[in-house]
Amino acid sequence: MTESEEIMKFLFDDESFSFETLRTACFANYGGADLGEILVTARAIADGDEASWHREWKATAARVEVAGRQALAAGHRVSAREALLRASNYYRNSEFYLRDDPFNDADVKDASQRARITFADAAALMDRPVEAVAIPYEGTTLPGYLFLVDDSGTPRPTVIFTSGFDSIVEEAYFALAAAALSRGYNCLAYDGPGQGAALREQRLFFRPDWENVITPVVDYALTRTEIDGDRIALYGYSLGGLLVPRAAAFEHRIAAVVADGGLYDYGAFNLRNVPQFLREWVMDGRDDLVEPVVRMMMAQHTALRWALRNGVWTFGADSISDYVRRTEAYNLAGVAESITAPTLVFDPENDIFAGEPERLYRALTCPATLIRMPENEGGGEHCCYGGRATMHRHMFDWLDETLSA
Repeated sequence: MTESEEIMKFLFDDESFSFETLRTACFANYGGADLGEILVTARAIADGDEASWHREWKATAARVEVAGRQALAAGHRVSAREALLRASNYYRNSEFYLRDDPFNDADVKDASQRARITFADAAALMDRPVEAVAIPYEGTTLPGYLFLVDDSGTPRPTVIFTSGFDSIVEEAYFALAAAALSRGYNCLAYDGPGQGAALREQRLFFRPDWENVITPVVDYALTRTEIDGDRIALYGYSLGGLLVPRAAAFEHRIAAVVADGGLYDYGAFNLRNVPQFLREWVMDGRDDLVEPVVRMMMAQHTALRWALRNGVWTFGADSISDYVRRTEAYNLAGVAESITAPTLVFDPENDIFAGEPERLYRALTCPATLIRMPENEGGGEHCCYGGRATMHRHMFDWLDETLSA
């Protein structure tokens, strides 16, 4: 119940393996990967074989982590930091397809913990201040990181980073924070419900009313003297490209919004290519009929198999059909019009959410900009993976102009 689009082929024929390898490799620009490590790891993985995917990425992550630990013990801080950052990204990637029972799978727990630990240890070695934060949220806290330009305490423009359907907060450094810091922006990143440690450690699941997540994050941001309260921007990618606009319709203390791969109606997207009979069974609650059919489809399609299992997990659903029904509430109909902050929407040419960024853009009544990311410039894939530097150029040039207006 996902839409398959032609994607940039990268080392694998399996389109999901290709895309996730591209995603991991594109963070090399910000210290999250090394091309040689990507190539030798991918070479050892059987195309479409999830077990070998986990085994080889885990082995690479462990080897690179050991190199980082040895460098640190010898007093080589830069070498240690670089290796630990790459190890974090590889550990994240290693457990990507382990979605049969993530809460109880020892391999999932180990890899996710190693991804967090290696990143935290690398962050302690960074040249710029990085602070682990706990953001008050409904009787608990959301884990996050505050990436600061420097330790001067000077109030600076700040981007609040919201990830998507499958990210962890540690990935925020490669996806956005490093690019933000180099341009004089702080970045406040967090795991919300359904994401990272908030999901894995606290069992907080996705919720459609994301304003109830963003508002506490903005509340926290406004307590920090390093953050200029008049120049706070919200950024969301993938599913975050819906969650952030949704929140911005209710939270008006922000100065700008960026939807990286804008998404208008997640529920409709999930049912877009589903045969009419199957759609009716799903919506009528005929799970006894739906499950066998969908399981056969999943056996033949890696991306579909992963997406539905991940959806059941992150949404706290009881079944595949329950997950799909829950996504109906994730849409911006009658909501997008309430966004008042200037909004930038990215529209990659080959995005799996084809058509959704433009739907969001056309629904906006605030000052809005749509930037199309063409394949022939390398940024045409979902989340502009493969072309993040180009995306960052567009985004931060737009923010410079918008926040100075």
